Amino acid sequence: MKENNRPEVLAPAGSREALEAAVRSGADAVYLGATAFSARRQAENFGEEAFAEAVRYCRLRGVKVYQTLNIMLFERELQAALAVAERSVAAGVDGFIIQDLGLAKLLHAAFPTVPMHASTQLSVHSAAALKPLKTLGFCRVVAAREMSREELKTLCRSADSLGMTVEVFVHGALCMSVSGQCLLSAVLGGRSGNRGLCAGPCRLPFAVSGGTGYDLSLKDLSLLSYIDELADMGVASLKIEGRMKRPEYVAAATFACRQAVENGAVPERLSEMLGRVFSRSGFTDGYYTANRGKTMFGVRTKEDVTAAGEAFPYIHELYRNERQSVAVTARMTCEAGKPVGLTVSDGAHTISVSGPVPGVAQNRPLDQRTVADALTQTGGTPYCLTVSDITLGEGLFLRAAQLKELRRRALEELSAARSVVLPRTKNKITLFAGRHPAPERPAVVARFASAAQIPEETDGLTAILLPAEEPWTGNLPKGIPLGADVPRGAAEDAQIRRFLEARRQEGASFAYCGNLSAVETAKEAGLAVCGGLGLNVSNSQSIAVLQEMGLSAVTLSAECGLRDAVSMPSELPKGIFAYGKLPLMLTRNCPVANGGGCTGCRKDRVLTDRKGVSFPVRCRNGFSQVFNPLPVWLADRLSETKGLDYLLLWFTDESPAQAAEVLRAYRNGGQPPQNGFTRGLLYRTVL
Repeated sequence: MKENNRPEVLAPAGSREALEAAVRSGADAVYLGATAFSARRQAENFGEEAFAEAVRYCRLRGVKVYQTLNIMLFERELQAALAVAERSVAAGVDGFIIQDLGLAKLLHAAFPTVPMHASTQLSVHSAAALKPLKTLGFCRVVAAREMSREELKTLCRSADSLGMTVEVFVHGALCMSVSGQCLLSAVLGGRSGNRGLCAGPCRLPFAVSGGTGYDLSLKDLSLLSYIDELADMGVASLKIEGRMKRPEYVAAATFACRQAVENGAVPERLSEMLGRVFSRSGFTDGYYTANRGKTMFGVRTKEDVTAAGEAFPYIHELYRNERQSVAVTARMTCEAGKPVGLTVSDGAHTISVSGPVPGVAQNRPLDQRTVADALTQTGGTPYCLTVSDITLGEGLFLRAAQLKELRRRALEELSAARSVVLPRTKNKITLFAGRHPAPERPAVVARFASAAQIPEETDGLTAILLPAEEPWTGNLPKGIPLGADVPRGAAEDAQIRRFLEARRQEGASFAYCGNLSAVETAKEAGLAVCGGLGLNVSNSQSIAVLQEMGLSAVTLSAECGLRDAVSMPSELPKGIFAYGKLPLMLTRNCPVANGGGCTGCRKDRVLTDRKGVSFPVRCRNGFSQVFNPLPVWLADRLSETKGLDYLLLWFTDESPAQAAEVLRAYRNGGQPPQNGFTRGLLYRTVL
């Protein structure tokens, strides 16, 4: 790797102990969260004073601090999130990692000089998402962990052409779901992964036929052997997952990544210890190499836990002492009859201090070597001092303690100078508060799995959605607008463009888009755009952003409560997921693959939990979706939906006759089905 290609080593810091472990083990930057609005809210994290002290600690050592404000925000939380960000800017934070589009818009308007990084929770897995993110003010994007080597190369080239950089996860836990596209924890237990409180249900027993019984649990990721390759393709930051893990793990992973960056490889002994300190039956590079399937799955075993305990003593030595990583040059002048002077510089700050007048040597006068030895003894500090020049008169004497005191004062003043936080631009902002008049009763929009599923009676339907990736054969209803439902899993922008252009020829007037890449591609294909569930829209500011992007309507997040959805200010038509089996997970490695792969795979495959509940699994465009077994039902409570513009009905495996029955219920009101239903998250408090 070329010296100027050397990427940043970015380490997690879920606690003060982990922060010190990361910095002492070679991190160029750390990412950490306050006690709120962070995607790892269960970590210890940092209160206001602790956060400011953490930033100061890192600034002294030349380590950048990125704050994670990377959760989906509800309307009531926006002002508080802005207040947290303002305090962090005052403390000197180097940048923000953001998921919520509305918060991103507000932060960039308020603090235009503070860098923003697009969180992996934004599910960026193709280059088309970069342009709208750039427009919002993002300078870096954290790539989705599911991307392959070739896909990352394309992303890096596109980012570079826009003046953006790319950050890639190189070590740590792998969620089964694409980040930002999981409702499993929220639906099963009310703790949202999109809001930083994932309970990790995917690590519990979920079984497919022929699988291991833990068919949602992947091994941890490790791309440390590909660091040179990542650097050469233009990756700017190498990210280590682990804000919930122990300091020992943070130290081992950070030190290993530092070694890979500087030396091109991880020493064998260190690699062994890293595997011991935390793994799930080893590591995987399956997404990067595009070798997805059974070998990517793994669980945390008793043997893994035992091995971790054996590794701790070795790892403690990696971060026991201060890492002297800040280069400082020093010049000293020692002449007869004048106070001794010492000047130190870190390249950005220059400090000069003076000391006593040197005496006349009675025995052994000062020499250059003695002075240099005294000045360069900087153990216990982050400074590595090199003496560039010593002007020394003949026959002079200073005690070693005097030289060390001179050095101590100079470095102390240098630390004070490095701790100064320069004021940043702060603009006054106004939160969006507009609202368009909603109809007396929401319209009904239906998504069908194919044209063959559409019933003959379509009275009351305002629009119909059909899959964008399949030809629309059969007799389509006349006079009802048709929309192309773009797969949320879409790694190839050109492929999606072809799908949409073909559907436009078949009558599509708009596209239903659940990720930013699809939004941009649909606009290029000449279609109007409706925002889908995958955009995780949960506040008025995010709606305003999408309106600026040119969207004509938006479906709110399934994690929004009904009351919040109805009252949310919006100038765009807004709707909710009102019927159907909620998509709980979007995965690029199909769970059924752990039971033998795709050969002979049936369409009615299921995933069964430890209670015997079966969750349907469906493949689409190279990704898989895990669905809730029971449909959301709201037809008996339609009076409570006033204030919404439309209700989205999502049909998966229903027959045309069953679909017709559901449509009648949502047109006239109807009681819940006898074979079971759910209200989803519409009446639950999502944490």
